[in-house]
Amino acid sequence: MSTLTEVESVVIRFSGDSGDGIQLTGTQFSSTSAMMGNDITTFPNYPAEIRAPKGTVAGVSGFQINFGSREIFTPGDEADMLVAFNPAALKVNLKDLKKGGTILLNEDAFSDSKITKAGYEQNPLHSGELDGYQLIPVPMDSQTAAALKEIDLDNKSKKRCKNFYALGMTYFFYHREMQTTLNWIEHKFSDKPELLKANQTAMKAGAHFAETLETIVSTYKVSKVHAKPGKYRQINGNASTAWGFIRASQAANLPLFLGSYPITPASDILHELSKYKEFGVKTFQAEDEIAAICASIGAGLAGSLAITTSSGPGIALKGEAMGLAVSYEMPLVIVNVQRGGPSTGLPTKTEQSDLFQALYGRSGDSPLIIVAASRPNDCFHMAYEASRLALEHMTPVMLLTDGYVANGTEPWKIPNVDIEYANIKHKMLNPENVDKENWSWIKRDPDTLVRDWAIPGMEGLEHRIGGLEKDYETGNVSYDPENHQKMCEARQKKVEKAANNIPLQELEGDESGDLLVISWGGTYGSVEMAVRTLQKEGKKISLIHLRYINPMPKNIASIIKNFKKVIVPELNMGQMVHIINAKFACDALSYTKVKGLPFKISELKEVFENTLEEA
Repeated sequence: MSTLTEVESVVIRFSGDSGDGIQLTGTQFSSTSAMMGNDITTFPNYPAEIRAPKGTVAGVSGFQINFGSREIFTPGDEADMLVAFNPAALKVNLKDLKKGGTILLNEDAFSDSKITKAGYEQNPLHSGELDGYQLIPVPMDSQTAAALKEIDLDNKSKKRCKNFYALGMTYFFYHREMQTTLNWIEHKFSDKPELLKANQTAMKAGAHFAETLETIVSTYKVSKVHAKPGKYRQINGNASTAWGFIRASQAANLPLFLGSYPITPASDILHELSKYKEFGVKTFQAEDEIAAICASIGAGLAGSLAITTSSGPGIALKGEAMGLAVSYEMPLVIVNVQRGGPSTGLPTKTEQSDLFQALYGRSGDSPLIIVAASRPNDCFHMAYEASRLALEHMTPVMLLTDGYVANGTEPWKIPNVDIEYANIKHKMLNPENVDKENWSWIKRDPDTLVRDWAIPGMEGLEHRIGGLEKDYETGNVSYDPENHQKMCEARQKKVEKAANNIPLQELEGDESGDLLVISWGGTYGSVEMAVRTLQKEGKKISLIHLRYINPMPKNIASIIKNFKKVIVPELNMGQMVHIINAKFACDALSYTKVKGLPFKISELKEVFENTLEEA
């Protein structure tokens, strides 16, 4: 029997071996919840090892979803339900389950050998470790096989359907409609009728078994969110980034070129853009990171909106070519989807430790405009903004996202692009409209210091390119020390003047108070929720979340001065806090975390509360 409870939001985590279809299961639950009108945020958590031994903690894959009838900003702190396909999944994730939460586990996987392989000294089902939780042990392997006994498939293929069996159970517990997933299975396996039938049968069998459980279980109902009117779709950060670039290329009436070398977690931007040749998109998978950015520089010089994508280690390899693009003073967008470092570090985990690299990681004084996306659905806007700033200011721009933002999904309200993302005005010249007798490629706009975009080789617009320093007046190669000083200052001032072309910083909360929180990048959701909770409790706390990092909005200093204390939480060892203190001398405090995981709302709330008490 079961009891029905209506709740505002629920957090579920699916976990098991990579081969258990964890990401597929979580994605289907997310899609169904989105189709049912819930707001959602997800957090896929992949193992770094490609072929980690089955049943070990190193091979555990996870997918967490927070869905609700209110606006959802994070995938949640602790899970309400853990779906564990094996002992290793239970061992890794139990600490993140709420006390009193529900554990749905595959009882068939708890053999002595698998329990030992997961690192347990005794069977956790009998050790008392799970006391205080609602345990639902289900023999998923054997139940799935029994449900599929009439289908002509080998036993291995039948066993692989257990993720849909578990999915069917969770659909019953949370009153999810199965039709969206049934339709997906029909489309996915249209050419494999036996697999189509097996997966659909397994899911229905799981839902039926959950309904007939003799143990007392709770089922939950989550109503639709009251969202702003419009058309929505579920989107992840990398796809959102790709689409933002496509819109920017259309708004600028330029072809889009991406030069990239595959690297986790940035590769999906390349995969996504490669699908859209009909929009004038050209994608080039290079043999290495250096070739990728150099190809993009060539495409940019030839008149394309040029993009290159990577993560921290690849950005390091691109450093010299980024300096070349700074020297050329040409539009180029570099995307850094940050991951845990240093070196190979934690390739499938999230971090935001590449801020100093973005600001200073090149030889000489090589200033870039730097922007950062805050959420998966914000990646569209910031990819567009990075492109706009690169084209309008004739300079390379770096867009920072991270593994959490790139792989996470949430609903995205599809904008009216003709109004919200209209034409981008750039400086590309048409040779037929230029007074070639009086034109000079080195001449700068007196207000912005931006030069014209002349395509090399166009008759009458020929000019010198290369990495050697140029004379400020003629564009010829120059080794004069005074000229080099002047050129370095001009390139720096050109970036600084972009502050006139970005929005003022928004403040969430009162204009003055005891504590100002400054966040940036993918920490927005958890920081915002922690601040909002304390504001509801009457605390004098406000938030500014930075999306424009270099240059920063012009009103930052005037905001900071109205608060007694400033704190900067970030997923690194304290990089932004150094920048804030260097720029504004505000003695900002730092709270850092480098565990490859996003902040929890609860930990930030505690830190902010302690800081407020001191204030």
